[in-house]
Amino acid sequence: METSKVERKEEINEDVHQGGNRPLKECDPEIYALIKAEEKRQFSGLELIASENFTSMAVMEAVGSCLTNKYSEGLPGRRYYGGNEVIDKLETLCQKRALAAFGLDDAEWWVNVQPYSGSVCNFAAFTALLQPNDRFMGLYLPDGGHLSHGFYRGHKSINISSTYFQCLPYYVDLVTGFIDYDDLEKNALRYCPKLIVGGSSAYPRDWDYQRLRAICDKVGAKLLVDMAHFSGLVAAGILNSPFPFADVVTTTTHKSLRSTRASMVFCRAELKKDINSAVFPGTQGGPHNHAIAGVAVALKEALSVHFKTYAQKVVANSRAMAAELIKMGYKIVTGGTDTHLLLWDLRPQGIGGSKVEYVCDLAQITVNKNTVHGDKSALNPGGVRLGTPALTSRGFKESDFQKVAAFLDEAAKIAIEVQAKCGSKKMKDFRPVANAHDGIEDLRERVIKFASQFPIPGVKLE
Repeated sequence: METSKVERKEEINEDVHQGGNRPLKECDPEIYALIKAEEKRQFSGLELIASENFTSMAVMEAVGSCLTNKYSEGLPGRRYYGGNEVIDKLETLCQKRALAAFGLDDAEWWVNVQPYSGSVCNFAAFTALLQPNDRFMGLYLPDGGHLSHGFYRGHKSINISSTYFQCLPYYVDLVTGFIDYDDLEKNALRYCPKLIVGGSSAYPRDWDYQRLRAICDKVGAKLLVDMAHFSGLVAAGILNSPFPFADVVTTTTHKSLRSTRASMVFCRAELKKDINSAVFPGTQGGPHNHAIAGVAVALKEALSVHFKTYAQKVVANSRAMAAELIKMGYKIVTGGTDTHLLLWDLRPQGIGGSKVEYVCDLAQITVNKNTVHGDKSALNPGGVRLGTPALTSRGFKESDFQKVAAFLDEAAKIAIEVQAKCGSKKMKDFRPVANAHDGIEDLRERVIKFASQFPIPGVKLE
């Protein structure tokens, strides 16, 4: 007998109702299994990617809340939808905490906490400060810059920022690896940009914001600082603050700030209107309220004494790992680090970053290949970027990072051995030989045993 439309509708409603109230493990075991597999991977491995971290349980609870259900285009008090009285309070509180975390006066500074991610945030800031085809300058990508700071491969624009605006890169000194501010100034005087971008994704030293400000003033440019990587270290007072010198400051929130994946854009009060309209409706729609809540929780954590201690440990651990690798005979770009990251130059060993990354992956060590100054290809770079925020969140100390450096040394030596054995420098020839290397399994077992001694905040393995 054919089921009536009324009976079928009741079945669907019952399914929806049950699905909405059943735990993930029951209603979608496939996704649940993938989440648990990723938890296990994180727990049993060494996360050394500089742009990753482990949030607190409180942040994850906020991000996984009912706030994800609400749509709220516009700003507090000026929404395009009803029912936002609670969301207005949430966003306003997040803004207050953001200003407080960086010691800013709300009479001088404004912050928009709605941007979805760092690249979107930077493009919104560019949209507010520039007209199409206006000129700007950013750090050259292979020298440690970020794609969203402008990059061309030959005549081809690689990122939207260099598609809509004209970018001239500045560089690090080829010998020292430090920012060449003198060369930047010379080129700025020739190029006359409307905007200069400070900040990076793979530069291990602190920035001279006063010098950047002076150069901007000479050429009549605005100064935008992208502190995405090191904003947590700025909040803790470990690194120089860009705020006394910048017009606009952007940051992601999931790196050294230890929050969920989101972004914020700070600006001088006179730029408030332009920044707000560039974020919405200029470059995105309604904000992700659950993410804003997660950011607000992390900002409260960042205001604590404990967070400052954490940030100090992040830098101490970074320096300890750099010193240990140097002691082993490796080259570290600039000879050390001031921040949460270091650049491991493997060119003197005759091996590329891609191959060391591959061996590390097999050994449950997560790193990322990275260009070092002088490299021509981002796909076949000469180095590896290493970061300490995630493992510091797990309780790693300087002595632990010395052991991590020993594991990295083993991985690099295996990569060199595999490259010699396969008789080729191509990755397609490298992979099968690496997969069959007996030493990698032994290294992996020791890495897992070592890593599993340290808990991950908010994760309970089944």
